[in-house]
Amino acid sequence: MTLNEKLKNSQILLAKRPKGMPTKENFTLKNNPVPQPEEGEVLVKTIYLSVDPYMRGRMDDAKSYVKPFELNEMIYGGIIGEVILSDSDQLDVGDKVIGTLGWQRYNVIQGSKVRKIDETIAPLTAHLSVLGLTGLTAYFGLLDIGQPKEGETVVVSGAAGAVGMIVGQIAKIKGARVVGIAGSDEKTTYLKQKLGFDETINYKTSPNMEQALEKACPNGIDIYFDNVGGPISDAAINLLNEFARIPLCGAISSYNRNDGDLGPRIQTKLIKSRGLIKGFIIGDYADRFSEGIRDLSSWLAEGKLKYEENIVEGFENVPEAFLGLFKGENLGKQLIKVDEE
Repeated sequence: MTLNEKLKNSQILLAKRPKGMPTKENFTLKNNPVPQPEEGEVLVKTIYLSVDPYMRGRMDDAKSYVKPFELNEMIYGGIIGEVILSDSDQLDVGDKVIGTLGWQRYNVIQGSKVRKIDETIAPLTAHLSVLGLTGLTAYFGLLDIGQPKEGETVVVSGAAGAVGMIVGQIAKIKGARVVGIAGSDEKTTYLKQKLGFDETINYKTSPNMEQALEKACPNGIDIYFDNVGGPISDAAINLLNEFARIPLCGAISSYNRNDGDLGPRIQTKLIKSRGLIKGFIIGDYADRFSEGIRDLSSWLAEGKLKYEENIVEGFENVPEAFLGLFKGENLGKQLIKVDEE
């Protein structure tokens, strides 16, 4: 069980912490020898790599729900790979696995730290999108916090993203009326024609978001699934019905701001509506992942769920794909194809 010493393991490191919007200069590429697995470990060749908005927060040296990336150290994220060497009794050569691994072509890790993928359920990439953390985020955020009821109005910001499009479809499955907010006519058309959203709003071409939401939500808003924060959320909160619920998933509009992202005070509005706002992270539901994957897999098999993936090819393009998240370039999940299966 040896490796060709000439093989190189390309890695992407955090070169410096960004101030505002990250650039390619915040990353650096490094080559090291391919590591050798020891007892209980496996060598995993990266096939697909995920980039996600939450990673931006980990690039800052600030306290959060997860520790920041270290300077001049490798960045980590969701990866699907193939076991090419195994010294573990849990995994065999050829197994496809998923886990939180380093941004590199090859990872050595304990076999217990990755999960074997059932390739009969869905294509490999689905395990990083609709059946992965983004799908599970949509599932638990909407159903546990939002608790949609038939006939209610659900508004989703960032609706053409990997989480938002699944939120909207689950809300439809539960009998709700769904309004999606996205940043291009192409995306709003997709949400309405392909995914069955009842109404859509292009926030980039709507001069007054509150008026646009009032028109799209004549009966007010019962659930606002917040992926973006900022002025869009300010407008949505003004239209909350009594006992409305806000699953607070993300605030991508503020991730690259340096001014504190000041906005209207929301306390009075929440008191008057008796509304609930609850922030969450997907790790809160780790012990229930099997439940979510079961239901998402069932809806996918029944044709009730559709998903989109924007796949960029080439390990060297990982930083560019990550930066594209903040420019609204992706429809659905942003992935990088690093190597062939």
